[in-house]
Amino acid sequence: MLKGLRTIIYHVTDLTKAKEWYKNVLEIEPYFDETFYVGYSVGGFELGLDPDPANFSNGHSSITYWGVEDIDSCFKKLETLGVEIHQAPQNVGGAIWVGSIYDPFGNVIGLIENQEFSS
Repeated sequence: MLKGLRTIIYHVTDLTKAKEWYKNVLEIEPYFDETFYVGYSVGGFELGLDPDPANFSNGHSSITYWGVEDIDSCFKKLETLGVEIHQAPQNVGGAIWVGSIYDPFGNVIGLIENQEFSS
């Protein structure tokens, strides 16, 4: 029934600031850029920014993990951008490492290094 991750949408309070922050973190421009929604294509998946906070609040109980090649170097780069760490990188078995950060709008972004997934 489920076909896999397609899109994650982060709700933001300042779309202009969010676009700039995500552009710096992702090192790409959005492919869809409107006042009501901004979308980035990240490794074949969509990261969306939604400025409408209706029906959403901080503290939802899920984390979406985005794959990274090297979690340590990724966290070092993110630290230079001044991100707040939600969970420092930790080994969760074998060669799998996970960690997470907060974006400036309170969203938790998970990062995973797992060599079992090639892309």
